[in-house]
Order: sequence, then C-alpha cells, then structure tokens
Amino acid sequence: MVEVRLRKRLQKLSLGSFDEYEQYLFSREGMREELVNMVDVLTTNTTNFFRESPHFDFLLKHCLPDLALKRGIGFNGRSLRVWSAGCSSGEEPYTIGMLLSEFAEKNPGFDFSLLGTDISTTVLNVAKQAIYDEERIAQIPQQLKQKYLLRSRNKAAGKVRINPALRNKVRFERLNFMDENFGFKVPFDIIFCRNVIIYFDLQTQKNLLNKFMKHLDEGSYLFMGHSETLYGMGLPLKHLTPATYQRT
Repeated sequence: MVEVRLRKRLQKLSLGSFDEYEQYLFSREGMREELVNMVDVLTTNTTNFFRESPHFDFLLKHCLPDLALKRGIGFNGRSLRVWSAGCSSGEEPYTIGMLLSEFAEKNPGFDFSLLGTDISTTVLNVAKQAIYDEERIAQIPQQLKQKYLLRSRNKAAGKVRINPALRNKVRFERLNFMDENFGFKVPFDIIFCRNVIIYFDLQTQKNLLNKFMKHLDEGSYLFMGHSETLYGMGLPLKHLTPATYQRT
C-alpha cells in the first residue's frame, strides 16, 4: 500500500527511485515542501454523513439536555464548543452542525462553535469546499437535506453543497496528533475522535488520549469509534454507552 501510494509522488516529482525520494524528502527543501504531500497520499480517509448513527442519537437525547438545558452551556455568550478530531472530508462536523442547528432552532439563544481538524490538507480542502456527490448524502434525513443542502444548477453533475449558514459555523484547521501542544486556548465540551486511534500502537493511543484529557473539562463528553476501546488506559473517563465517555 505504501509503495503504490508513494509512486504517485515519485511520478509527480520525476524521481526514478525510492532512494531518490528519500533523499529529497529528508532534505531541507523536502521537509518544507514535500512532507505534507507525503502525509496526504499515505493517510486513509473514510467517513460518511451520520456514520455510527447511535452516537448522534446520544448527542441529541443526553449530551445536549445535560450540557445546554441543565448546565446552561451554549447560552449567555458562552458557546458550546465541539471538536471533530480527524474530521477527514467534513461529513462528521457537518452532521454535528445540522443537529446543533436544529437544537438551536428549538432553544432560542443557544449558540455553538465547531472545529474540524485533520492532518491531510487534501481532505481539509474538500471539507472547506463542502461539495459532495449526491450518493454520499443518502444517510441524511430528507428534512435535513432540504434545509442544509444546496443542489447544483447542473443536475447532471450530481453535486450538492452545504449551505452557507452551516458552512460558516464550522472552522477547519490542519493538526498533527503527534504534536506536543495542540495550541487550544479553551477546552471543548464535546470531542469526536472516531476510528482514528485504531491506526496507532497502544503507547501512542495512551499519549493521544491523555492530550485529549487536557482539553476536556469535568462533565464533558468524548466519542470514540465502535471498534476502539479505552479499557485499561487509566483515563479519567466514565463509560456511558458503546464508545461514549464522560470526563470525570
């Protein structure tokens, strides 16, 4: 897999061998110009709208009533802060944004901010454009499609775009989970990091989850992928439902 994906970069750079690519990559120019491109071709980006839908049911039925209605987070100038960590091409944060927008309609005065981060600049550009093939929106409920999606004037193109109001609620940034300091000034109320740590070894998983703990206040929520487990990591988290945790 690595060889096949990197050959694209060799062809792009007109290099004849992986040895030549290695020498260029670790040169000063290569580290500045090529490292991001190498990461882009090697990373796996799989996502969908409303993926692992029980998480979104839990968000609506438990997290928002607790955080917003019970504790007042999201009102009186204090936005509810959500981070989609490993957001890929944006389907996850836009899904969350639709649900939070619906909640805001029913609860006047509620406000939220959404951050999506990924290491791949390629998928982040897709997320910022917010243009998707029609077949990718099959899981979005019809009423939400009508409210938050704009269809292309060219019907044959088969494209839709997230509407401007929702696009403006989501900010995207490049972030490497291996960085020592993520640079966030304020903690988050909800973090989604689903189907990301499965690519890391156990010690790297522990290190990353401990960084997340620094950005979650007591009572805040963490959503992981259903194939991921935090068992035995000794984290200050209470297990609530499959792959859903609360900071203790």
